[in-house]
Amino acid sequence: MQTLLNQLIELLGARQVLTGADVSARPISWFDPAPMRAGAIVRPGSTEEVAAVVKLCCAAGISIVPLGGMTGFVEGAVPSAEQIGLSLERLNQIEAINVDNRTVIVQAGVPLQALQAFAESNDLHYPVDLGARGSCTLGGMAATNAGGNEVLRYGMSREQILGLEVVLATGEIVSNLRPLLKNNTGYDLKQLFIGSEGTLGIITRLSLRLRAQHSSYSTALVAVPDFQSLTALLRNLDAQLGGRLSAFEVMWQEHLRFVIDQEQTHKAPLSLDYPYYVLIQAANYHDLEKDIFLSALETLLEQELIIDAVIASSMAQQQALWAIRDDIECLTTGLAPYIGYDVSLPIDAMEAYVDNLTEAIRAHWPEAKVIVFGHLGDGNLHLFIHIGPDLSDRQRSTINELVYQPLASCQGSVSAEHGIGFQKKAYLQYSRTPLEIDLMRQLKKTFDPDNLFNPGAIFD
Repeated sequence: MQTLLNQLIELLGARQVLTGADVSARPISWFDPAPMRAGAIVRPGSTEEVAAVVKLCCAAGISIVPLGGMTGFVEGAVPSAEQIGLSLERLNQIEAINVDNRTVIVQAGVPLQALQAFAESNDLHYPVDLGARGSCTLGGMAATNAGGNEVLRYGMSREQILGLEVVLATGEIVSNLRPLLKNNTGYDLKQLFIGSEGTLGIITRLSLRLRAQHSSYSTALVAVPDFQSLTALLRNLDAQLGGRLSAFEVMWQEHLRFVIDQEQTHKAPLSLDYPYYVLIQAANYHDLEKDIFLSALETLLEQELIIDAVIASSMAQQQALWAIRDDIECLTTGLAPYIGYDVSLPIDAMEAYVDNLTEAIRAHWPEAKVIVFGHLGDGNLHLFIHIGPDLSDRQRSTINELVYQPLASCQGSVSAEHGIGFQKKAYLQYSRTPLEIDLMRQLKKTFDPDNLFNPGAIFD
């Protein structure tokens, strides 16, 4: 390892090769404050330097774990003391924008929020949005195919990516950053790297699609009497708003109550006695669409699909409503120790799934808290489960089975938008067939025969 470190220092400079206390000063992730244990963290400043690092590590037989914004949820970027963590933090430039084409070229270490602000300054919009927007990076988002709040209208990261530049395990650079919406010239190779969690190659640059900037948003938090009304509400809003519905975020009662009670900075927008709450947002291009939004809500109130509502009348009120939904830190601190889950399943299976899971959890631990919320419009639920002040590995394994096993019978997924990493690979079987997993293994062997990149992630 020391010989490799000397070579990396010669290549990048001593300031860009972190070891010892400089490594352990960094947490494993946003969700895990334990110190990182990498043999070293290297910080190349260009694609060419990434390629050179890969060649040196390959020659030394030392594996690499690519590091993005460290906001992942599945232990997908956790280097060991025998591995090199390769941070993309210095690749943080927005290189070029084509306003007419509505495309942008960015380096992989650009934070999501920086691109959103840059797009807005050019009267454009980057539509993928997450609560971790200030920390998560575009390369990591591509590597995990991140979703977030506007998937209902715009799709996940995959739908925004026009091209990628990737460093392969050989140190070769494959680059196709053409800013084209249509490009049917053989296999779409970028799709192999999107969602591959750094196991097939290291994404260094991206060509991304931007959208027209909205003049405003219409936002409301509504209360709904039952789950059947939730699904009817989604159908009606989608039809009445003519495709402008951009967010349909559902919070079960326990979630809203917990955030309001735990975090004194939030004020309850509505009574906390309703079973379900929905944060609804529509993107407007002109003022007439605000009236359409209000008219739709009035109709749904008359039909009693909505039983109470608060409508944001200012940007500050919109931000206050979203702050409740985005306050993940309140859950991670207030529910510690907890297990967090990110699953997806057909909407018509959700009510029974949540009810059965809650009953099963409380059969084991009667005082358990099961907090449920999510992007229901695109089938994604987030679960935070707390069973008490102690959480053993055996208890964690039992809870994992209770959460994941039922997804197989309802055609669900054990990971909606955070990937598999190390945390979920034992449960991949509930979402993928043996043949699918075997094909994934073959791809890994083809692209990375020496198991250089993020070994052990997704599958052994």
